[in-house]
Amino acid sequence: MQARKLAVEGAIEFTPRVFPDDRGLFVSPFQEEAFAEAHGSPLFPVAQTNHSMSKRGVVRGIHYTVTPPGIAKYVYCARGRALDIIVDIRVGSPTFGKWDAVLMDQRDFRTMYFPVGVGHAFVALEDDTVMSYMLSAGYVAQNELALSALDPALGLPIGTEVEPILSDRDQVAITLAEAERQGLLPDYATSVELERQLTGVSLSA
Repeated sequence: MQARKLAVEGAIEFTPRVFPDDRGLFVSPFQEEAFAEAHGSPLFPVAQTNHSMSKRGVVRGIHYTVTPPGIAKYVYCARGRALDIIVDIRVGSPTFGKWDAVLMDQRDFRTMYFPVGVGHAFVALEDDTVMSYMLSAGYVAQNELALSALDPALGLPIGTEVEPILSDRDQVAITLAEAERQGLLPDYATSVELERQLTGVSLSA
């Protein structure tokens, strides 16, 4: 499995080896040894898994969790094709305001690790696109917040080929600048400490 650090501090893209044959294929989207080597510690204890299906043009996010408690994620596309996007919204981070994107599909089966405190969005590029997540904590509705994926200051690669389809919640989400002004964003140092507590290993830059 190949690993690549992304433009957002602490985020990692993984590309597993795919084994095709006349029956189909076999792939292992998560491998503990490769993850620990790239990340510096094992994956968090998995508290919940999520599964979403979206039609082409659906944009989900930018979603994030109040920190603390914060949540780390490991994400892959189990079916279809999506552009998965990470946004650094941690105030004080060396990459605050930056984003990166990974094309997830059924050819390369790339995956992405989202550290505690960042924002997550994706664009479904095909009908019936399935995204699968491993999470470090369970869903608590009041802890889940959203930022606008169409925030012009961020300039996320949403695309114009299809009219974006957003939930009511995401349509009215505020910009990154407004969230910062209201004090709604995670703190970088706190996020790093919470992530360290997940594995007991120091992740400080």
